[in-house]
Amino acid sequence: VSFPSSYAATRKIEPFYKGGRIQISRDGKFMFCPCGSKVNVIDVETGALLHSLQQDEEEDVTAFVLSPDDEVVVTGSRALLLRRWRWREPRCERTWRAVHSAPVATMALDPTATLLATGGCDSTIKIWDMIKHYCTHNLKGSSGVVHLVEFHPDISRLQLLSSSIDYKIRIWDLKSSKCVALLDGHFSAVTSLAFADGNTLLSSGRDKICMVWDLETKQSKRTIPVYETVEAAVLLPEEGDFSQLGVKKQGLHFVTAGSKGILRVWDVATAACVHTQPVPFALQDEPSERSLSQCQFVPARNEILTVSVEHNIVFYDAQTLQLRKQLAGYNEEVLDVKFLGPGDSHIVVATNSPQLKVFELATSHCQILYGHTALPLSSFSWNPGGEESLGSWCSSITAGLGVVLKETFVVTSSQDCTIKIWNIPESLTSKAKAASISSPEPLHARVTERGHDKDINSVAVSPNDKLLATGSQDRLAKLWSCSDCSLLGVFSGHKRGIWCVQFSPVDQVLATSSADGTLKLWGLRDFSCLKTFEGHDASVLKIIFVSRGAQLLSSGSDGLLKLWTIKTNECVKTLDGHEDKIWGLHSNKKDDMVVTASSDSCITLWQ
Repeated sequence: VSFPSSYAATRKIEPFYKGGRIQISRDGKFMFCPCGSKVNVIDVETGALLHSLQQDEEEDVTAFVLSPDDEVVVTGSRALLLRRWRWREPRCERTWRAVHSAPVATMALDPTATLLATGGCDSTIKIWDMIKHYCTHNLKGSSGVVHLVEFHPDISRLQLLSSSIDYKIRIWDLKSSKCVALLDGHFSAVTSLAFADGNTLLSSGRDKICMVWDLETKQSKRTIPVYETVEAAVLLPEEGDFSQLGVKKQGLHFVTAGSKGILRVWDVATAACVHTQPVPFALQDEPSERSLSQCQFVPARNEILTVSVEHNIVFYDAQTLQLRKQLAGYNEEVLDVKFLGPGDSHIVVATNSPQLKVFELATSHCQILYGHTALPLSSFSWNPGGEESLGSWCSSITAGLGVVLKETFVVTSSQDCTIKIWNIPESLTSKAKAASISSPEPLHARVTERGHDKDINSVAVSPNDKLLATGSQDRLAKLWSCSDCSLLGVFSGHKRGIWCVQFSPVDQVLATSSADGTLKLWGLRDFSCLKTFEGHDASVLKIIFVSRGAQLLSSGSDGLLKLWTIKTNECVKTLDGHEDKIWGLHSNKKDDMVVTASSDSCITLWQ
């Protein structure tokens, strides 16, 4: 019998957005996301990374803008350099000094893409001729960081609007290079500007109000209290059926996004909220987790895009506010990962944020599962509920908890050195009854046993559901009966703490991995050590049986994977796929694909 001699990385889910303003192309197909020293170009439909516009000096991108014709991206970095990119190639066409004495905080292109405005942390605004490549204006007079610049959509006016930390909106006449008006009404930072027509401006602020301005008289026409810190206000188009959002008559309507984490629709004429997006049950007590930092209308897709403070990017149907697509821009440290669903079509990921994330592999669509009030466990489990469902969930908020979920019971182990066996109530084991449950179902422990003298790092249940194994920081693995949690035997031989225990799917064998850098196979009849595998230079954090129990795959704290053939004790391949500890390792039901997850925020699929 020939066994696999290697795995090849077929796909990587890695951070593509770490904060900052996201922009969408006019055709709605591409999304531009700042991510440290680069701007990533993402295919909206598949979530795939197409290009990265990488700064040579590896300084963070502080601002960027996409041209109105979708052809050019201009970036500004902490190195005080501006770059113009042909992003489809991708190629940097030109690099020049920003002339600012501090980084550029914001930038905008005029409708013709011939003028670029850069607002700096040095309180100045520069205007650049993009054809002749020189600075045409140096606008002084703002207070502190200039964080917002917008050209007036009427090119003939040659006007620029800006805002800085003095909470005022300035109107600059580019013919005279002077500030011709000061719109004073906000009492906190102005977060967005939107033009309804040539003479009407909508502004939003962190002072929990939105204001409508007449640009002819330079006076406020209406102040609308919205009772939340507003990060963006987006005007709804005059044409289109928005009746499901409470729009019953002609006139200006806009959508707000902010600290409450939901979209709300407002009627300018009455200053009333005409529609509030429903809040999912699980989110009602967690406003900070869902706070929104951005919102924009995407005409080509007829969708509204929002970005949360957790770096989740969501597309809603503009006419109903129903969720259409969700992408996770950043996963932080990934603690565990499992295949999930019919045909292993999804993966579920635990990170060091309180939410679980479920990724659909075909589209990168991400479901965010709320409910935890603390960091999630370092391992989790699911029980397949048939081909038509994604299964029953089991998770817990206890720090360092390991969980195994079976058809009628749950086993947990914890840093408190105990093992608990919990019965699953009939309301959850019956599909018909489970489908009607809308709130969490509490479980009650059938048996509790103090199993080890130190933290229990791993727990596993045998394929026939009769045996239970635990591995602990006390260097011991133990075998227990699942019926009453009675101790059957002890596996002693590792020199440091045990990170993982796994039952063989075909033999009466237990595998363990340890911080001493070794893997061991143990007989379940006499608890003797059958084999020791040496080759890791660091802690072995996870092991799984592959090739129908004939091989082992192990992951280390050094970011390496090793494939072992059990019969020969040979390490047949070492795979370097991560830059930090690999906490998550799981194989699919077909036994031909593996997924790994690491502290480097990356998830890798291996074939």
